[in-house]
Amino acid sequence: MLAIQDLNKKFGAFEAVKDVSIYVPAGAFLVLLGPSGCGKTTLLRMLAGLELPSGGEIIFDNQKVSDGDENWSVDPAKRNSGLVFQSYALWPHMSVRGNVEWPLKIMRMSGEERAKRVEDTLKLLDIFELADRYPNEISGGQQQRVAIARTIAPKPSIMLFDEPLSNLDAKLRVEMRTELMRLHHATGATTVYVTHDQIEAMTMATHVAVMNKGVVQQFGSPQDLVDRPETAFVATFVGTPPNNLIPVLKNGTGYMMAGCDILIKPPERNCMAMYKAESLQISSQETSTSIPMQLVELSTIAGRTMVTGLKDGLRLTAIVDTSPRIKIGEVAHFVLPKEPDGWFGQNGARVG
Repeated sequence: MLAIQDLNKKFGAFEAVKDVSIYVPAGAFLVLLGPSGCGKTTLLRMLAGLELPSGGEIIFDNQKVSDGDENWSVDPAKRNSGLVFQSYALWPHMSVRGNVEWPLKIMRMSGEERAKRVEDTLKLLDIFELADRYPNEISGGQQQRVAIARTIAPKPSIMLFDEPLSNLDAKLRVEMRTELMRLHHATGATTVYVTHDQIEAMTMATHVAVMNKGVVQQFGSPQDLVDRPETAFVATFVGTPPNNLIPVLKNGTGYMMAGCDILIKPPERNCMAMYKAESLQISSQETSTSIPMQLVELSTIAGRTMVTGLKDGLRLTAIVDTSPRIKIGEVAHFVLPKEPDGWFGQNGARVG
């Protein structure tokens, strides 16, 4: 349904998106995940037709809609796609009904059909009782529902979301995630969703593209990213909490981590060892495979305890069943298993 081939976007000498290639089937929920400035919104704007690619192609349902090499792009209104902005972008002088009906008028849909489509869409979003109110008379969460209703009313084959939940409070974000997933299943539209929130990505997506500095670091299912991160960036960006990365340095005939001699043999010189938070244990006593750290944080997550330690700029996090009898500021020994959960080279790529 959606094919992105060798896509690039430059602003002068700055490369915002570099050689991105992604393919997803019809009905997929693709999340573009990454930190601010990584290029995910620029990529979404190219999908929407608001930016012309500097190179590469975008294909919707076997129809090319942008060609950066040939310097042309199909008009946004002719792509059979809908875009939900981060700022909602509702027309303040129109009622909720008017906002949702407007794109249907542009399509020259008959009045009877428009009225039925608007009613069905408002009921689907559970905002039918707000039909005659204006944007300044409803809450932020309700405004977001109106923006989504306006987008899905024309029944686009591709729906694009630019961080639509970032302006909502934490409780409402959780509720709207559930609502968006329900709508995705109800409409069957292929969805592309931009966020920097990896919890949103992990709970909503069928496919995730993790981006950093304009490059897709890894593309796959949420489970793929958690089970086998392919780069050091993905390893430390995805997961709750994310994985721990510890530099392993040559020390005479052996190796050391965080200033401690460790009986371990990396696959190549000067690697980084990855440990999942649940692979680490906490002890009040030093062991042959432990690293002493200052305890800086204790918090409860789903009945377990997240323990965070700090030493010379290195931060480690463990998930344990029982909270350690160690106070904040005291020394906790983070006990490593015999083998790490993964290895990464100095360039950040997975090795071994």
